[in-house]
Amino acid sequence: MPRLTEAKRADIASSEVQQVLQRVFGDRDPATEPGTATGSPGNWWTVMALEPGIFRLTEERHEWQKSADRKLDPVLRELAIVRAGWARGSQFVFSQHCKVIRALGVAEEKITAIPDWQTSGCFSTREVLVLAYVDDLVLGSGRVPDARFAALRGELSDVEILELTFITCTYDMSATMSRALRLEFDDCTDPVVEVPAP
Repeated sequence: MPRLTEAKRADIASSEVQQVLQRVFGDRDPATEPGTATGSPGNWWTVMALEPGIFRLTEERHEWQKSADRKLDPVLRELAIVRAGWARGSQFVFSQHCKVIRALGVAEEKITAIPDWQTSGCFSTREVLVLAYVDDLVLGSGRVPDARFAALRGELSDVEILELTFITCTYDMSATMSRALRLEFDDCTDPVVEVPAP
């Protein structure tokens, strides 16, 4: 159960929000009839719909990232998103974007190796640099060694690096929000608790 109220379709005045809900859920009200085509409850949309401006920003990011104007290879984009989801501990971001990267034709061996990419040996030099950079952004809070950044600039253009940085950081935010608000597959209690003594 999300920690915030889910907006009901009848209460949503924004035609823009209604259009997205129609595209994702058809005629159903996901607050009362949950479920998406990919198996998640769908409460990311119903909670974001509480504030149409925030809803619009998250939807605009989706449009931006899928635009033909993007310079960053979609496989590298999704590799970054999946790793960001895993690193931040978001089952939702990780799971949903495993499906997206699979649809782009990435081998199952690579998808299952994303959590332990450092020792898998199945990624190209460019992919390793992207994964390492994502870890610097998410796990290192943006602390990127100069040598790694120089190597990344040897593989990607400045625009590609800017796009990679933006997409990684925004999905780190989405993963954090999903966990904090207990949305979608991140509706779970903290697994790190004290185990009582016998």
